[in-house]
Amino acid sequence: MRPQYFKHRKLFDFDKKTNDVGFPLPWKRGNEDNHFLYRLYKKSNLQYQSFYEHQLQFFLKLYPDATEQEFFVHVKQIITDAITALVSKNRYTSKHAQERSNRLQLQEFLDYLNTLDQWFIQSTDQETIKRQLEEIGKLISDNKKLKEENRKLRELETKDYIDIREGRQRTLYHLLLQIRDLKLDDGKELVNATTLNIWSKMISKYFRIDGKEISFESIKRYFPPDNSADLTKYKEIPKKDQLFTISPSKKRRL
Repeated sequence: MRPQYFKHRKLFDFDKKTNDVGFPLPWKRGNEDNHFLYRLYKKSNLQYQSFYEHQLQFFLKLYPDATEQEFFVHVKQIITDAITALVSKNRYTSKHAQERSNRLQLQEFLDYLNTLDQWFIQSTDQETIKRQLEEIGKLISDNKKLKEENRKLRELETKDYIDIREGRQRTLYHLLLQIRDLKLDDGKELVNATTLNIWSKMISKYFRIDGKEISFESIKRYFPPDNSADLTKYKEIPKKDQLFTISPSKKRRL
């Protein structure tokens, strides 16, 4: 057992929201588990994660050979021991209301710890089965979502393609490069790609040259990602392939 698991409060630190354990005045170091519980009782369920993580990171840095499993076991033992002690308390005392409140909060924190328990530490068979069923339920739900997503994708998939005349692929690239840069009257782009290589991917997937697939790498070198790109890595469309120019139409008068 380690001599220390939790980060101690600094002397004269009167911060009421601290995640450190102990008192701002000198205190006995042998009962830091009680100070951990005292600090836990001051937390809401929304603060459990930050409290646990704060102390865990301290423990991992304090000992080079420390593991999260060791810390988790120590914390869970403190919580389960405290719950057992409170359950056995005399119900008919003036402290019963506070002790019941503490027990319920400890059970709430224990439920939080169980969500972190990847080692099934001291779980009963019933608890283990419950967690496994919950995990199976989640996997089934995720699987249904994936199947639905795949179904929608298959509806859009096609084996058809658009054929480009042999030797004229760069003419198509020139047109798409113009479309990519077109701006409307408000100065904003007509189209805005969500990824840098989408134009190259689109051509490679849906176009062919005389029925033959087009290499993605051969397309990509004609489509620099943006104006700040190192253009030495990319090729310009030869003048002989720049057969069409897209220009704004004249505005019609009503």
